[in-house]
Amino acid sequence: MSTLSNKVALVTGASSGIGRATALLFAAQGAKVIVGARRQNELNSLVDAITTQGGEAKALAGDVREEPYAKALVDLALQTFGGLDIAVNNAGILGTLGAPSELTLEQWNHTLSTNLTSAFLGAKYQIPAMIASGGSLIFTSSFVGYTLGMPQMAAYAASKAGMIGLTKALAAEYGANGIRVNALLPGGTETAMANEHMSQLFEDTTEGLAFAAGLHALKRLASPEEIAQSALYLASDMSSFTTGTAMLVDGGVSISKA
Repeated sequence: MSTLSNKVALVTGASSGIGRATALLFAAQGAKVIVGARRQNELNSLVDAITTQGGEAKALAGDVREEPYAKALVDLALQTFGGLDIAVNNAGILGTLGAPSELTLEQWNHTLSTNLTSAFLGAKYQIPAMIASGGSLIFTSSFVGYTLGMPQMAAYAASKAGMIGLTKALAAEYGANGIRVNALLPGGTETAMANEHMSQLFEDTTEGLAFAAGLHALKRLASPEEIAQSALYLASDMSSFTTGTAMLVDGGVSISKA
């Protein structure tokens, strides 16, 4: 039997990167998957990829900052697949880089609402759907703001640190209901966001990615598929006694002195 057989999973930020890799892996492991993101075409492509490999998936495009969208994703899971067992709140942005004195309030709020408030909104509707039978909530946080501070990233770091606080509070609140809540903290990963970050800091993106890889003890960046494997652990019964954690999957960037 596959690891997630008979499970229903919801993944946000699923149009690319870690979210897409997670949705594909969960489907390959037997889950029926609801995928959400802003880009409809990319979601359609993902659903096609899942169904081609024999899985089941439905997509709904929208903005995770909007409460009706958070509810609609859960409603789609309940109406289409009859329940919800796993939710990976993965949607997020890097946001505007800059010293706090240079950020506008609009820029700050945009990053916080996309990364942190969206996680709250997701949980607000996902948890009631899991109360009866339990489930696993996962928030994609970051080592930034947890084990390592980085300049120019105040809003991003605050949003990702806030997700860890949210994780711990929800784990304490709903553990008696059989709901596990964990934060996944990837290191540098080969995604469009990583390219965006390096393009803002370096004239040569390739040079920037090489520099970022060198910050890790493993001297490389992760693939989205590697991070998805860790999400699978947190989603599955393999982590049945794991809740309230901030799980580093960071290639040793937190301990490396480069």
